[in-house]
Amino acid sequence: MNIVYILLLVLLHAGPATYSVYHILLYKRDHRAALAWIISCLFIPYGGPIAYFLFGVNRVRSRATNLKRRLFKIPFESGSAKRSISHINGHGLDSIGERITGTKLTAGNTINILHNGDEAYPMMINAIKSAEKRILLTTYILKTDKTGNEFIDALSDAVKRGVEVKVIIDGIGELYSWHKPSKRLKALGIDVVKFTPPRLLPPNIYINMRNHRKLMIIDNTQAFAGGMNISDENRQLVMQARCITDVHFSFKGPIVKDLIHIFYDDWLIASQTKMDCPFPAADPEPGGYHCRVIPEAPDEAMDALSLTLQSVISAAKNTVDIMTPYFIPSREMITSLQSASMRGVRIRIVLPAKNNLIYVHWANRNMLAELLSWNVEIFYQPAPFCHSKLLCIDDHYSLVGSANLDPRSLRLNYELGIEIFSHSLNKELTQHFDDIIAKSEAVSYEEIANRSVPVRLRDSLMGLLSPYL
Repeated sequence: MNIVYILLLVLLHAGPATYSVYHILLYKRDHRAALAWIISCLFIPYGGPIAYFLFGVNRVRSRATNLKRRLFKIPFESGSAKRSISHINGHGLDSIGERITGTKLTAGNTINILHNGDEAYPMMINAIKSAEKRILLTTYILKTDKTGNEFIDALSDAVKRGVEVKVIIDGIGELYSWHKPSKRLKALGIDVVKFTPPRLLPPNIYINMRNHRKLMIIDNTQAFAGGMNISDENRQLVMQARCITDVHFSFKGPIVKDLIHIFYDDWLIASQTKMDCPFPAADPEPGGYHCRVIPEAPDEAMDALSLTLQSVISAAKNTVDIMTPYFIPSREMITSLQSASMRGVRIRIVLPAKNNLIYVHWANRNMLAELLSWNVEIFYQPAPFCHSKLLCIDDHYSLVGSANLDPRSLRLNYELGIEIFSHSLNKELTQHFDDIIAKSEAVSYEEIANRSVPVRLRDSLMGLLSPYL
């Protein structure tokens, strides 16, 4: 009887464990993670398979893929086979994005750099007031404070004068505001939808599938994009104590058409309804910049933005400048940075000295040692908290947008990256780096190496949890 009982217990574990190993071998791309899960599933009775199916399966990606297939009516596509790169010529930075996304550069665009809400918000509100046909807005956070209400009132006035207005607010992002902006927008007759909001009935528990894009499009003539949310905190003149610095961008030209299609896809996911594109693409401006939109979404099997970042860093010849609020790079990105530094590329990474998410600051401390030991320069920018996301390569390549350099942005979120090829804009952004670094504190290898044991244990624990932060 005891033998039968033991055999039954073994079989009850062997079935789920075998299926878990089968699933891991088919779908886990990280070999180290796959091996760890296989060992856990085989040698931790019952608990191993249960833990894997609770925490090891990327349900965000599978749900996003299923949602995209259902809404966009696309057939099943396996991995990166959906993109053919054999027809693409060239070996420079300008060919990398085309190989990854399958889209060519768009020529003839004009771009303005907007520092903080003090520069960006007045221009954005004036654009809303001058809109004649359509306003499209998607944002992660729209607070119902003074600044947010200015935007909402301007959108309401646009509706009253016959302008079509559509707004997407992230279902988690709107929880940053005590008074939900979606309710006020609806009350004012503005067409607003929430992007995958968490709810009990009907159930939606996928709180990780977030739309982190910040994008506003006026008619078919102008777009605003970058990493800036809409709140008083982005205005230095309004809230000195809790101010957030950031960089946003104004775009005019044919690139606006590509950004419109990003909004259309997001609107289809959020509202389950399609939009038409009645406006032709804007004519290119002579001497304008070359740009390319690189969208990132959890349904993409190729991780377009992450692969672009790694590839352009690997292709850098002279300099790499990175500014990001949340820096938890993947092993592949760490290797790209180390390899570039070994080739003699000067690499500068600017991080906030005091992060608004302190556990992210702890999590990246161990990783900093790996970069500092290979002569990567790292700087802590003093307060106020810097939310800018910038990448400059050599003297002509810039990548701007909404994505942080962490697993949440590059694996779970809907993000937006825009490549810009311009010597003059790159020079202006590089000068911004120089100005910030001049007042920042360089991080030394000794500072990281001499942390106390309790601090190192804390940082290591946060590092282990970094995929879930």
